[in-house]
Amino acid sequence: MSFEVKVGPPQLSIHQGYVVLVSELDGQINWPSEKGLYCLDTRVISSWTIYANGESWDLLNGGTTHSFSSRIFLTNREIATQSGPIAAHTLGLAISREICGGMHEDLELVNYGNKTVCFNLEVALRSDFADIFEVKSGHSVRRGRITTEWSSSGQRLTTAYRNQDFFREVAVTAEGNDTEALYANGRITFEVVLPPGATWHTCLIYDLSDGERCYPGSRSCNKVGHDDSDNLRSLREWHKAVLKVESTNNNVTQVFNQATDDLAALRLEVEANDATHVVPAAGLPWFMALFGRDSLIVSIQTAVAYPEFARGSLEVLGMHQATERDDFRDAEPGKIMHELRLGELAKLKLVPHTPYYGTADATPLYLITLHTAWCATGDRALLERHMPVAERCLEWIDHYGDRDGDGFQEYATRSASGLENQGWKDSGDGMVYLDGTLMRGPKALCELQGYVYDAWLRMAKLYDVLGNSARAAELRAKAAALYKHFNEVFWDEAAGFYALALDGRKQKVMSIASNAGHLLWSGIVPPERARRVVERLMQPDMWSGWGIRTLSSEHVSYNPYSYQKGSVWPHDNGLIAQGFKRYGYGREAGQIATGIYEAGRFFAQYQYPELYAGLQREGVTFPVQYLGANVPQAWAAGSVFSMLQAVLGLQPDAANRRLFVDPELPARLNDLTVRDLRVGDQIFDIRFSRRGDTTDFEVLRGDPAAVIRRNVTTWGDQLKCDEQSQAAA
Repeated sequence: MSFEVKVGPPQLSIHQGYVVLVSELDGQINWPSEKGLYCLDTRVISSWTIYANGESWDLLNGGTTHSFSSRIFLTNREIATQSGPIAAHTLGLAISREICGGMHEDLELVNYGNKTVCFNLEVALRSDFADIFEVKSGHSVRRGRITTEWSSSGQRLTTAYRNQDFFREVAVTAEGNDTEALYANGRITFEVVLPPGATWHTCLIYDLSDGERCYPGSRSCNKVGHDDSDNLRSLREWHKAVLKVESTNNNVTQVFNQATDDLAALRLEVEANDATHVVPAAGLPWFMALFGRDSLIVSIQTAVAYPEFARGSLEVLGMHQATERDDFRDAEPGKIMHELRLGELAKLKLVPHTPYYGTADATPLYLITLHTAWCATGDRALLERHMPVAERCLEWIDHYGDRDGDGFQEYATRSASGLENQGWKDSGDGMVYLDGTLMRGPKALCELQGYVYDAWLRMAKLYDVLGNSARAAELRAKAAALYKHFNEVFWDEAAGFYALALDGRKQKVMSIASNAGHLLWSGIVPPERARRVVERLMQPDMWSGWGIRTLSSEHVSYNPYSYQKGSVWPHDNGLIAQGFKRYGYGREAGQIATGIYEAGRFFAQYQYPELYAGLQREGVTFPVQYLGANVPQAWAAGSVFSMLQAVLGLQPDAANRRLFVDPELPARLNDLTVRDLRVGDQIFDIRFSRRGDTTDFEVLRGDPAAVIRRNVTTWGDQLKCDEQSQAAA
């Protein structure tokens, strides 16, 4: 007998843009908690509860209908009234919400009893205007002043917060009912009279403001089945533009469909250089903000599916490129930012996120993204527009990324409020020695060297395109030197593996971790060593069955429930799978893809969390959630597209109007059709079919001659010159 377990956080989350609502399953926000209605990194509603004559309601069922909307069904407990008790479970209360700008909330009551009832429906609201950093830390400090005003004529409750020049406001308006609302004692109250079988309805509209811009809630009710909202129109346009996947493997189809919806939901519209650009936010609920590393990795993951993410990220992050040294923000000229926040602490410069630059990898990832976008679009104007930013990135790598001139990239924060770890594993305890003690810096992570190597080769290719052969040759020579130096210093023959990092004393840290898989993705590993790296990562202490762990289960610090010391991250596995494929290990890449895809079916709505526990997959089991994981999370959703590139070997060459493929479907995936795959101005539909150990393909739409089978292992060679190839040999 089969079983199904759905894993996910016990809460409801809906969002759109910078506005996020996180509630209990019954739609309420119980204080104190981390839940609430957030706008621009500020919690504008910290408590929301609903009563009938002071009595709470019981949850029947509820859920999200889209990323931006939810619907919850409640029923009454016995309610004491002056005309006698209302029997339990004779009233139905439906709460429907949609975030579009602000929030629209519908409250609808139905009397299923056999007599007329009269009671007060009460909505209790509180606003603490806490900064998102303080909510997450569990320690909030009130710095400014909160004022509340009720307008009886406007049926409007306005609550505002001001501290110096920081301002937030939430205005809640009652509309769409024939009952006058009253406000007293922190509650909006309606006197409801309901004959048998009758319904009563009101709208509560939440308009939000930061003092300069208003985010008004929609005035349209949330009708079931309606399809004319701005959110739904936007979602339809997204689905028209983005790559789509079909398969007889229903699990894979469901995973792709949800990942596509998650990425749509995480779109942020950001103003940059007098235009609006679409970039991916990092994740819900804590990271609905502009991030450097996250936006760039998602752009790389999805370039074959939606290259507009890369366009937007290059533009917006380029605008925020650092121009001066600022130790509080870990900023240096040419560096790409890590995180930009818009809340009170950032506005008053009490935290460095204005933006904060504590990331060692976003700068080389910017260059990798630029080349990836070029391959996908063939847009020469894109290159020319962003080359000045790219050149400053190259200067930063040379002058600041390599802190001590030893040829390697190192990081260490200069800020009292900065991050201790500035690679993608950026938790404070994520980098450990073999004995479990915290690594001392400055730290030269192995993958940073791979990213820079890859970035130099990709930029050399772009300089070829722009006719600057001298600059291209210079970068290829630097890449060749780094390749040689890295493999001499970081490789450990006894372990048959690469060091996780060099510490502040330039000693190798030999903790076995997933970071080395990124070296395969970047191409800095000699072919004769690739096999040993692949085999080591697929050993039982690293391979959980649901994905590769961040840290070996044999390590003294291993904890499957930790953030980055034994958990499984889908995006990490996606890049590793692409690295396996790059070196010709398609079967192992397919094994990773299968593990990640099969984990996806256990998550609620097939929605990948940021990470999950690194427990071993054994017999009848399921993946276990990590408490506090962001769901959805952009690069977790993007990992689905990384896996797609790994199993199909997609290599777009838009400038030459070609798409190279090297398909190898895994054993449990017999067919896969991609539709609306865009390579420059060409659009392809391609069906891939597995026949024994080979995978065939058929071009259903587009020029069949433009789709060419080519081994992915030759892709990296296209970036190298003869000098580089000889150095590698």
